[in-house]
Amino acid sequence: MPETALTNAIVHYQNRVNNYLKNRLDQLPDDAPNLKAAMKHGALLGGKRIRPFLVYSVGELLGVQPQQLDACASAIECIHAYSLIHDDLPAMDDDALRRGQPTVHVKFDEATAILAGDSLQSLAFEMLADAQNNLTADQQVRMIKVLSKAAGYSGMCGGQAIDLASTDQSIDIDTLTLLHSLKTGALISCSVELALIAANASDEETESLRSFAKNVGLAFQVQDDILDITSTTEELGKPQGSDTKANKSTFPQLLGLHGAKQTADQLINESLSALTKLPYNSQLIADFARYIVARRV
Repeated sequence: MPETALTNAIVHYQNRVNNYLKNRLDQLPDDAPNLKAAMKHGALLGGKRIRPFLVYSVGELLGVQPQQLDACASAIECIHAYSLIHDDLPAMDDDALRRGQPTVHVKFDEATAILAGDSLQSLAFEMLADAQNNLTADQQVRMIKVLSKAAGYSGMCGGQAIDLASTDQSIDIDTLTLLHSLKTGALISCSVELALIAANASDEETESLRSFAKNVGLAFQVQDDILDITSTTEELGKPQGSDTKANKSTFPQLLGLHGAKQTADQLINESLSALTKLPYNSQLIADFARYIVARRV
């Protein structure tokens, strides 16, 4: 697939989820305007929209209409946005810059940032619980369950706790892999899982695409660690070298830069191998997997 096809698909899905999210946030009453503005700042600031891309692209690969996926894609992006707002707080990573703009607690204040994150988290589940196009109540309950698990103790929050506990500590590669499989990988895997539920996917489809998602999710974090060293603050839209300054273990630190790049490439190759078992044209998501380790931001 030509690079322009992937680029066009990324932009198309970005616009789709952004429009859906903006409409939902605009519909909120203006009872707490400062909080509403902070939620919009955190959710609509930009970003690659990798998780919504996977919801849409995998769902459409399996025959699901995009309007059946809007709430899923927006819900998982709300969870991601909330996590970034809280990650940036002084009690966590204490970052002042996100996507080239002031972080929510800097632009507003810490209390508002906490509430904005909390509100985006609850909005995610509200969207999944709303009546959906051609989705059954059973599918909606399953979606709420998998997103809850991916966002909570057994996923993102658990990974963040390990991350915090590992700061200023020497950890091994297995612990680092577990950390990021939970902190980053769980939501990326959940994006694919939501699409699988929407499609009522077969066991064979589920097995292949879960393997694809698991490897892509970890590869994404390995590449993030690499970019923290090799890219600039301007390219990243956040402080370059922040992990090193925070004395956190990273894949390049444990494996060396060359070893980290080899690991990312190996993970992508494994994800591509999983796709060969599908009886569909999976070129779009295959190219997206390659993009994960080729990106500069």
